[in-house]
Amino acid sequence: MMAKIGGQMDPDFIISTGDNFYEDGLTGIEDPAFEESFSNIYLGPSLQKQWYSVLGNHDYRGDVLAQLDPILRQKDSKWLCLRSFILNTDVAEFFFIDTTPFVDKYFFRPEDDKYDWRGVLPREEYLSNQLKHLDTALKESSSNWKIVVGHHTLKSAGDHGITVELEERLLPVLQENNVDLYVNGHDHCLEHISSPDSPLQFLTSGGGSKAWRGNVRPWSPEELKLYYDGQGFMTMKLTKYDVYIQFYDIVGDILHQWSRSKGFYST
Repeated sequence: MMAKIGGQMDPDFIISTGDNFYEDGLTGIEDPAFEESFSNIYLGPSLQKQWYSVLGNHDYRGDVLAQLDPILRQKDSKWLCLRSFILNTDVAEFFFIDTTPFVDKYFFRPEDDKYDWRGVLPREEYLSNQLKHLDTALKESSSNWKIVVGHHTLKSAGDHGITVELEERLLPVLQENNVDLYVNGHDHCLEHISSPDSPLQFLTSGGGSKAWRGNVRPWSPEELKLYYDGQGFMTMKLTKYDVYIQFYDIVGDILHQWSRSKGFYST
């Protein structure tokens, strides 16, 4: 169904919000899971566009450097995964950030849950540099639309809920720099949270797998515009002055839509 909707929209590119390979990332660049879970899955003509991916916590449980290796791009040119990067389009700038190293609990797991922290340690230096670079890039951006993409939730009524480390360290940077949208995965649902005291919207597109968990945390109905505990995906259409969001279930029915024009808000 994603390919069918893609055929109607003709997307310029596709974003993956992380946890690209379950349960434990890739074992290396020759892991057949790359073809089995990516190249051989997204076969529709409309999906043969550039994919921009961030790392999720499950990706860090494997060989994290494998997903970043240029050899995977040689195997499948639509694949691109980096820790953090900026995508500058004609109408918006997308700022991708590596959220997993912010979460304390991953550094204090039992021995049987190991994470690949190569390239991250020393941790505090890595986190500080990410935040500093993001803050600088946002301040220098002249784009009408500033969109930040990460794996972990900032605001969510789902199973994982709020990521307190991001709420304390990342959220102030987004608010100070007038970011329009924060797009994430992690919670296995489709979700839209709108804050009454900020233009920043929180959009969860994590309905690719392991959905139907059957629980939702209490949340203000004024803020929780959508919570769908099932599989599906989200689309985004941008012009210089307008953004239009739609959430779809797996049969292609529209669950929720939201739009904004600069200087005008609608739900």
